[in-house]
Amino acid sequence: MAISKAQIRKWHRSIAPIMVLPLILTAITGTTFQLAVNSGKASNFFWLLEIHKGHYGPLDLSFVYPFLNGLGLLVLVFTGLTMWLQTRRPKKKAQSQSSAD
Repeated sequence: MAISKAQIRKWHRSIAPIMVLPLILTAITGTTFQLAVNSGKASNFFWLLEIHKGHYGPLDLSFVYPFLNGLGLLVLVFTGLTMWLQTRRPKKKAQSQSSAD
């Protein structure tokens, strides 16, 4: 069974809005904590690691958060690459015309 372009685009469109917040949050907290480590102030920012791992106060998603974050990112990469590879590139007319001259 072949998967249509429309189906791939639909999957990508439905997953992207759900995954944007966790991915941005993971990138921001990881980068900020690394900056704190590099400046020697990591002990003041361990709370960032808790958020980075999926621990949000009383809500502890740390057992499933990294898996879902990674899986969502892989699905977005797969669907995005598939859509990109399915696009048709326009043929270069200028090159074929110059060779005819």
